Amino acid sequence: MDLTVNLTSLGFEAGLSADERDLLSLRSRCASLTVAGCAHAVFAYKLLSLLRKKVNAENTHLCVGVVGAGLMGKQLATALLSASRLEPRHINISTRRPETLGEYSNMGVACYFDNIRLAKWADMLFLCVLPCQLAQVCTDIGCHLSSGCLVYCFTSAVPLNRLAVLLNHSSVIKPQYEFVACDDVSRIWLLHDQVTAALQDKEVICASDPLSMNGGLFLDQRWLSAVLYSLLNMCTAQKLGSGKTLRLLNGLFETNTFTYHSFVHSPSASDLNNPDDLFPWISLVGAQTRDTPLTDLVSRDKDLCHTWPNDFEMFPSIFDCAEPFTYTGYMLLINKSTRTGTT
Repeated sequence: MDLTVNLTSLGFEAGLSADERDLLSLRSRCASLTVAGCAHAVFAYKLLSLLRKKVNAENTHLCVGVVGAGLMGKQLATALLSASRLEPRHINISTRRPETLGEYSNMGVACYFDNIRLAKWADMLFLCVLPCQLAQVCTDIGCHLSSGCLVYCFTSAVPLNRLAVLLNHSSVIKPQYEFVACDDVSRIWLLHDQVTAALQDKEVICASDPLSMNGGLFLDQRWLSAVLYSLLNMCTAQKLGSGKTLRLLNGLFETNTFTYHSFVHSPSASDLNNPDDLFPWISLVGAQTRDTPLTDLVSRDKDLCHTWPNDFEMFPSIFDCAEPFTYTGYMLLINKSTRTGTT
């Protein structure tokens, strides 16, 4: 029995001065960015993974690369492995000190220090590096990315347009978070020490819902548009006609909301009279820096937003991939899959 448990005199805050106590909110902010960031990344991966299985019968798995194995990189890798059906052999990590990643190597994850090798291999590449490292990393990997590779960047200090220029790549998603007033941020985000534990907590998952975040953190809604456009581009890359693409996306979300006009402006949509015609390739950078038809759809279509409710028990787990899911999949999928996933 640990006799020191709950002794406030031995707690972290016991020795802090009054001025230092004013900075405690930074702990919850850091935790909120880590937990929500991992949750949203896992959700984006699961959507792409599910669609990949529907459009590419020969190669159904996504190759996932993580550049950087600091706090964020390790938490993300752990979340991907435990909160999805991502097999260790389908994720590689490139870091300056791969010898420190024994826990991942023992699971079957390839760990090495070769960003170019990782860029050539990955279908979805997560950048979890420091701002001072980002420019060099982008210079190294930019010309080695395939046109269909989705780059997902967590480095907040570099603007999205600058990142796209450094990479010479338009398939880039960079979530934009802002802090907003909240009565008790610490109560939600500091409930758990590990991301995997947090993603089993219904209250934490509800707080990270991209359409109704309520834990003092706000996510730019154009992130959701970019994720949906990345699904559209995957279908275009597979030469799927617009008619089949819409059937797949509506089936994936169990809705009939998506039409031609949901994704492209009216003049372009009017050209898609033939369901065998391809959708145009959409720049994900543009989807996050200016308003699009999807941005308008998400903001004005209340029925669409209501397909992402918070009733966890109404929807299948994303691990039960035989069944389609609605937007609520974000919540329930992560919640249930973390409980049932392997580590």
